[in-house]
Amino acid sequence: VPALATERRFAQRLRECLEEEQLLDGRYRLQQVPGGRVALPVLEEQLSQLCVPPEMPCELLRIQDPVPSRAARRRTPARALRDELRRLLGGTWSEELERDVPHAWQRHGDLVLLSEDSFKAAPWERLGSALWETVASALGARRVARRGRVMPDGMRTPSVTLLLGQDGWVEHVDNGIRYTFDVTKCMFSPGNITEKLRVASLPCSGEVLVDLYAGIGYFTLPFLVHTGAAFVHACEWNSHAVEALHRTLVLNGVQDRCHIHAGDSRQLELRDVADRVNLGLIPSSEEGWPVACHVLKKDTGGVLHIHHNVESLPAPALPQTPALPAERGSPEAASSGGEAQHPAGDRGQETLGARLRPEWQRWAEATATRIQGLLAELHGRPWRTSVLHIEAVKSYAPHVHHLVLDLECRPVPP
Repeated sequence: VPALATERRFAQRLRECLEEEQLLDGRYRLQQVPGGRVALPVLEEQLSQLCVPPEMPCELLRIQDPVPSRAARRRTPARALRDELRRLLGGTWSEELERDVPHAWQRHGDLVLLSEDSFKAAPWERLGSALWETVASALGARRVARRGRVMPDGMRTPSVTLLLGQDGWVEHVDNGIRYTFDVTKCMFSPGNITEKLRVASLPCSGEVLVDLYAGIGYFTLPFLVHTGAAFVHACEWNSHAVEALHRTLVLNGVQDRCHIHAGDSRQLELRDVADRVNLGLIPSSEEGWPVACHVLKKDTGGVLHIHHNVESLPAPALPQTPALPAERGSPEAASSGGEAQHPAGDRGQETLGARLRPEWQRWAEATATRIQGLLAELHGRPWRTSVLHIEAVKSYAPHVHHLVLDLECRPVPP
């Protein structure tokens, strides 16, 4: 680090001079050097503008092991990133560039994934690889990638550009589970952590599960690692996600309790095997409902976890809403009033309170009726469906919420 060394009696005056000209490097402390002198770190890219008064004796030297300043140690990663970029650009910093620098990013091991609107202004492009090396250094990473828009190919394939590094394979630890995937080919959704934690707490000991939209194993792995599930059939049609899922199963030592069904889950030939089915697809998993009914055990039934995006009207105060019926398709349903469990409240941008919104209840009731009809038609006998729980995962868009319906489905005894 370049520094100006001067006698102690001149140090404060020199510091004031450098601060006035914005030449002092605030990342490092003033340090003592041989000869009873004090060295003040300066910005290397600004040395050409250095103009020290002649009555202030000093000399330029380099400090091999500079000591970070207290302010530098207190800097957030976002602040550190801006400071490094300011130094890289010198006097060309502007409000436009400030808006272009991200305040948040995803971190996967030694790779940082930037948002799609990061570093789009023309001056950044002229910096070339120096920009990405600076970003990596400031954020303590070795690789940098930038996210684009998700491709409308039915597989939610990410459009990600690797900006620094040789490959996009990363490892991400989430709730004690090690996931591995290629960020340029597979998505990782940190926003679903609340549902993954909830799934991990479900009582699935000894059960056989079918995960109809497994992806890289968002829910397959919590079922296998934390719930005591005996076996999981994981269905996925994206070949890149299938490879990632296979690696993740091996990484967590649960590959012997999972079979991956590669291909379109609507063509799944499994029948009569599942105690529980996960339908983790948004905005709607409706195309998977008939398949879910086929894989449920025909003699005992089971539980469906149905994901869906439900639109809600803005409502500052919710009126009292009637409880959901305990069951559908059973003789006692008309007179027996059970209560649906309420979600703990929205974890997204809106404050929803603990009460279920009427739109959520209507969707849950309609879904329960539809599933009951599909099961009765499939098996030629009556079934009953009970709403166990409605979970609000997050706000997906204004007044649109990602919900999960836990629906118990049982054949009516003869």
